[in-house]
Amino acid sequence: MIKASISTLAKRISSSTTGQNISITNYPIEILAGLTVALALVPEAVAFAFVAGVPPLTGLYAAFIVGLITATFGGRPGMISGATGALAVVMVSLVASHGIDYLFATVVIMGILQVLAGVFKLGKFIRMVPHPVMLGFVNGLAIVIGLAQLKQFQIKNDSGDATWMYGSELIITLSLVAFTMIIIWITPKLIKSFPAPLAAIGLTTAIVITFNLPVLRVGDLADISGGLPSFYLPQLPLSWSTLEIILPYSVILAAIGLIESLLTLNLVGDITNKRGGASQECVAQGTANFVTGFFGGMGGCAMIGQSMINVKSGGRTRVSGISSAIFLLCFILFASTLIELIPLAALIGVMFMVVIGTFAWNSINMLFKVPKSDALVIILVTAVTVMEDLAVAVVVGVIISALVYAWTTAARIQAFTRSSRTEQGAKVYEIEGPLFFGSSTAFTELFNPLDDPETIIIDFQKSRVVDQSALQAIEDVAAKYLKANKIIKLRHLSKDCHSLLARSGQLIVDSDDDPDYGLAVDYNIKVGAFK
Repeated sequence: MIKASISTLAKRISSSTTGQNISITNYPIEILAGLTVALALVPEAVAFAFVAGVPPLTGLYAAFIVGLITATFGGRPGMISGATGALAVVMVSLVASHGIDYLFATVVIMGILQVLAGVFKLGKFIRMVPHPVMLGFVNGLAIVIGLAQLKQFQIKNDSGDATWMYGSELIITLSLVAFTMIIIWITPKLIKSFPAPLAAIGLTTAIVITFNLPVLRVGDLADISGGLPSFYLPQLPLSWSTLEIILPYSVILAAIGLIESLLTLNLVGDITNKRGGASQECVAQGTANFVTGFFGGMGGCAMIGQSMINVKSGGRTRVSGISSAIFLLCFILFASTLIELIPLAALIGVMFMVVIGTFAWNSINMLFKVPKSDALVIILVTAVTVMEDLAVAVVVGVIISALVYAWTTAARIQAFTRSSRTEQGAKVYEIEGPLFFGSSTAFTELFNPLDDPETIIIDFQKSRVVDQSALQAIEDVAAKYLKANKIIKLRHLSKDCHSLLARSGQLIVDSDDDPDYGLAVDYNIKVGAFK
């Protein structure tokens, strides 16, 4: 039984969800990519823990547990998850008001909600996010990542306040950052089998240690040493009032976590040429957060910066993600003193290169080539991502895109009139464009009941009846013709449109072969199905 379980897990680790197997020769690249990610994860996890107002190990444990579970069972091999700033800024008020135990319980509920989202396959709705929103998301996160690195150029003065570096310390730090970026740029041109970020971190660290340069190091942030995460049951009262406190935070965190994870999933998928896995990723993210809530972790989601580091370093499978989580745990248990020697300048340089590689530079030229509405969405989503958070930005972007689409589509509805070829004296309105809530008003204005002949035929061969607003519009037009003692018929409705009208009680079918659809008013049945 145990042997079979290990074998199954090994198969999952060595292959992606798309069935891409890796050979033994690929393992070193994957493992080194994982090591690179783990090194970059340490300061980020510590920093996000500080943002949330929790101990550093709480962020590190979250990075380990969430990273391990999502890498093993997630929907996109190569994607990295852990503690993130988008979640931390929501957590801080909860921790400040109620304490860390409430945070752990919130993360557990958050995980349950995310699993349910995966079970009910809600992840597929990420497909509805328009491309301009994706571009804005990518650009906004790139800017956020870049701005976050600027905080590393601050030091504390004698009074404990943060001040900007100056003098020789600033010059040395900037020089090391530039050196790290140059090494990352040059390394792929010299050797492709070794991750460039790892080489840059190693060389920069060696220079700092050799010359004992006075720069900030990982150890200056916090002590990262600790033991294995242990099971912990949150200590809080089991009451309705407790649920009222944690549930709103759980819903917000679950939504932000899934949005960021699924958008990152699509971004990594574009780079690795993979598709699908959205619902699986929801379940994996939820399971990871559910578990980490019972092991002293602050919860997490996909991390676009670390995911970019991973794929740019050669990580394409689950091996890299699992390796990064294992390396991170080893740092906590055995190698904290060594990791604390790494200069922050090296990690800043890595993240700056991530920013350069992540930002969609072609979107700048695209702004002058795409429709103004799309350009507006790109700029707006970018700005809201930087100023607020990802979830708000995506929601705003989707709403604006939907409104623009509704407005432009509504303007396309029109009618061409002609005399009927089959019914003497009848007038035909040939409708073009979809009939939905956005075009319903324009649709009703196409007709002239007082001047039209006794029989009117509305031909929908080039149109679609979409929603209840469309049904109401048809009924309003029919009522006007009824008031004028005239007959109205519908033709060439698609099967789904026919079903929609039939369910409303508005429609009676005369025949099945090229039918005329007679409105209820033709049969002495009153209109008003939607009154």
